[in-house]
Amino acid sequence: MTLTVRVITPDKIVWDQTAQEVILPSSTGQLGILTDHAPLLTSLDVGVMRVRPDNKEWKSIAVMGGFAEVENNEIKVLVNGAQLGETIDKEQAQIAVNEAQTALDQATAKGDRREQMKATQQLKKAKARLQAAS
Repeated sequence: MTLTVRVITPDKIVWDQTAQEVILPSSTGQLGILTDHAPLLTSLDVGVMRVRPDNKEWKSIAVMGGFAEVENNEIKVLVNGAQLGETIDKEQAQIAVNEAQTALDQATAKGDRREQMKATQQLKKAKARLQAAS
């Protein structure tokens, strides 16, 4: 038996295939899902979701926070944004991490807490994209 996995953003469906196993970046840590998993509703953090399609290698998807529902071997992942790791340019992702780190360092030096929070979130997103691309 397999899992039906759908990753949906406000503007598109990023993934709609079956899989043997899924690992979600829940707000409380990594969460593994196999067939016949108990029903579950969980919030997702910014991070990398991993999917193992039927008899294939793991695929990475950078997700930008949202929710996941697991029920009857069906996983619905509703997120603010998502991108398949194989479509992410590693060099551009590394540049984004460097820029976000610089912005965080500058906000910290100024003592601007609002800018620090904003830069921290941008850094987290940039790191998730880089990790999914690797």
